[in-house]
Amino acid sequence: MQNAREFFVHELADMYDAEHKVISELDEQIRESSRPDVQKAFTQHKAQTERQVQRVEQCFSEIGQQPEACECAGIRGLVDEHEHFKQEQPSKDLLDLFNVDAAMKVEHYEIAAYESLTRLAQDLGYGKSYKLLSQNMKEEQQMLKKMEGLSKRVKPAQLGIEDTTIGARSQSHGVSTRTSTPRSR
Repeated sequence: MQNAREFFVHELADMYDAEHKVISELDEQIRESSRPDVQKAFTQHKAQTERQVQRVEQCFSEIGQQPEACECAGIRGLVDEHEHFKQEQPSKDLLDLFNVDAAMKVEHYEIAAYESLTRLAQDLGYGKSYKLLSQNMKEEQQMLKKMEGLSKRVKPAQLGIEDTTIGARSQSHGVSTRTSTPRSR
């Protein structure tokens, strides 16, 4: 790789792979979800991601390249993280929470990647690609907001904290701690 065009093609191939991996992962997360609202959000996310793949393919077409995937190590790492978490045999509600939080990580990654790609497309004069990639980035930003909202509603049944303990002494640090139960609104 010796120039910005080659770098653009490489990054486009990386995102092509990333979006395909996300679609596969969303299929799995839809099956794993115990909550209808989480299933619905992931189903909508999958449909959106499929449209984003089509836009990436159009970008390849604009620059006279065949769509080709280049292993996306970033998304691969997030997929691996999901597999490792499932080995812990989490409860269904914890798996829902993990999957929603994992979706937010993916969105952050994709937003950063699309920011880079749109800058490159603009610098290289690829107007159509700039518009298509900007649309993908905008959708990723909207999906991040949606997942953030969903994350606030998905709470595990077991929080793993004891009931109210006031003035307990931490034996390991000799520090006074106060914990309380959140108030209902």
